[in-house]
Formats: sequence, structure tokens, C-alpha cells
Amino acid sequence: MSTALARRLELLNERYESASPIEVLRGTIGEEFPGKIALVSSFGTESAALLHLVAQVDKNLPVVFLDTGKLFGETKTYRDKLVNLLGLTGVQSITPDPAALAARDPKSILWSQNADACCLVRKVEPLQRALKPFDAWFTGRKAFQAATRAALPVFKVENDKIKINPIIRWTKADLDAYFAAHDLPHHPLEADGYLSIGCMPCTTRVEPGEDARAGRWRGSAKVECGIHLPAGQAPALAEP
Repeated sequence: MSTALARRLELLNERYESASPIEVLRGTIGEEFPGKIALVSSFGTESAALLHLVAQVDKNLPVVFLDTGKLFGETKTYRDKLVNLLGLTGVQSITPDPAALAARDPKSILWSQNADACCLVRKVEPLQRALKPFDAWFTGRKAFQAATRAALPVFKVENDKIKINPIIRWTKADLDAYFAAHDLPHHPLEADGYLSIGCMPCTTRVEPGEDARAGRWRGSAKVECGIHLPAGQAPALAEP
């Protein structure tokens, strides 16, 4: 990280230390990174809250949606429902590079052989390409979701871009209250026990008392797809 970027990160965390999520969004979209910021959304079980907040600030904000080719059909249906409900006009569905899939996952079973490699070609690389025009991006991560997210700040730097977690301090109660207050629809699979939803082959139901992300890559040590790994640990973009 450059000295200038480190200083900017420090100033952002100081400036928005006591800011509400909507204040963080207004400040970063309108003042800090005008035209150079995007939201990355999975349109998963908790995504509607941040999407609703963003819609109050800028319905045209670029929203990056990673269509990995392995998603639940219900996730795409939910995406379309939220886009229409919230009036979002900047949603971009990003897909993996066909040549990369043909070379590295020709039988479409890489997920069962090497989940990290599958996430690299289907999520990490497409996202890195999609984010090239931007200096900063929003995520919907919350501290309560998992131990690996408990100490995350609102602003951090990864791969020389500012990553912003506007609702990181929200509790599950805060999230539920927001959904109720704004009558936001839930992901259709949530009621069936899917509390964190990624790709279909690598997502299972969560049992009562389990961590909300326990159903992701169940039975393995893997806890993140790669797009949220700490700087220096995420897989590098494989240039053609």
C-alpha cells in the first residue's frame, strides 16, 4: 500500500468513525469517490438492506453481480425482484471468461475437485476485471456473520482499492428491524434454512445454533471465496 493510500484510509476511518450507514454512503458516493465507486452484491439473504440504502442515495450506482454459472435459480429471481422494486438501473451481471472456463473447468466440475480454483475462475478473476474502473467498492459484510469478520473496520484497503463496509456494525437485530421497517422481501431460500447463499454446489442449509455461514463449503476449511480475503492472501488475477 502506498503512503498516500494509507493516509487516505486513515482519514476516511477518522472522518466517518461515528457516521451512520446512510451517511457513509452519501459521503463516499457523492464526495469521496464520485463516479469511481461501485457496490458488489450477491443478492443473497441479507443483500436487500444495503441495496435499499444505496437506492436512497443513487439508484444509478454501478452494482456488480457475479453470475458464476453455478448460482441457485432463486438467487437470479430474487435479483430481478429487487432491481424492479428498488428501481436500480446500474446492475451489471458479470460472468466468468468463457476461454478461462474452457481451459480450466471444461467439464464444469472444478468445484468438486478444487473449490479455491473454482472460486478463482468464477468469482475472483471476473470481479477483479469488473472493478478495474473503480477506486472503491461497497460490501454488505457484517461483523456478526462470522468470526473472520468480527473485527473488520468500515474502511480498509485490498489490492490498492478502498473497500467499504457500511453496515459492518449492524447486529442481526438491526438487520431484521430494517427489513421489517421497509417491508423488504427475503430471499426465497432463507425460509428453507439457507442463511448464507453462494453457488448451489457449495451451499447447504444451516442448522439451529450454527454460524450463519456454516453452510458454505461445509466439511472443508474454506471460509471465504477469495474476494474478501485479506490483502496479499487473495488469489492473483491470472492474465491471459
